[in-house]
Amino acid sequence: MNRSDFEQYLTDLLKPEQIKDYCPNGLQIQGAESINKVVTGVTASQALIDRAIALKADALLVHHGYFWKNESYVIKGMKYQRIKALLDNNINLFAYHLPLDIHPKLGNNAQLGTLLGIESNEPLELGNPLSVGVKGVFSQPLTANELSTRIENKLNRTPLHLPSSTNQVIKTVAWCTGGGQDYIELAAEQGIDAFISGEVSEKTAHIATELNIHFFAAGHHATERYGAKALGEHLATELGLNVEFVDIDNPA
Repeated sequence: MNRSDFEQYLTDLLKPEQIKDYCPNGLQIQGAESINKVVTGVTASQALIDRAIALKADALLVHHGYFWKNESYVIKGMKYQRIKALLDNNINLFAYHLPLDIHPKLGNNAQLGTLLGIESNEPLELGNPLSVGVKGVFSQPLTANELSTRIENKLNRTPLHLPSSTNQVIKTVAWCTGGGQDYIELAAEQGIDAFISGEVSEKTAHIATELNIHFFAAGHHATERYGAKALGEHLATELGLNVEFVDIDNPA
């Protein structure tokens, strides 16, 4: 498939122009004009690039790419080695950050919700259909221990649980994958029983305690494995490309 056609398909699918982001979305490093083999993954680390090279990929498609806001413009050291490896092997780098978080079917939030058995997927930010944080319900209420066990079983990661002192069961839930812990206050304001994210901040413990809401942190990487994987499977089905998801595990 032609590189420009591939990027246009991703643009039409993920609509990056709809949301303000902290990095450029789309083609970040230009490589081969013709794309047949695609490797997908969470972060464009050296380990993932090395796997893409070994698999003879024409394109690497990730959630976390390069050129973040406030990042140094200088290309040296680790950044140089990564970019040089891509250029030397003629591999295109495509990255989609928030557009991949919020896609209603393929996005990280949608995929995590499905994995955990959460029904419905509504904006947590009222009046904002592109809300990064989302909310839903469990068909059957869960205890905090039951939800913690479900997260551990599905993500293969023991979550940090900050308990509520008053909510005995969890029916309503809000979530935001990755570093979305600051949405906890918005969830608590709406009377939601629990909030799930990837990361936790020092202040999150105080907020959870004072606002009486269960909080679960299950890991930035662990909660964001599934968007890139689902996107790759979609591209393989719809475009007939050879797509392989490579999970470079990360304990964070």
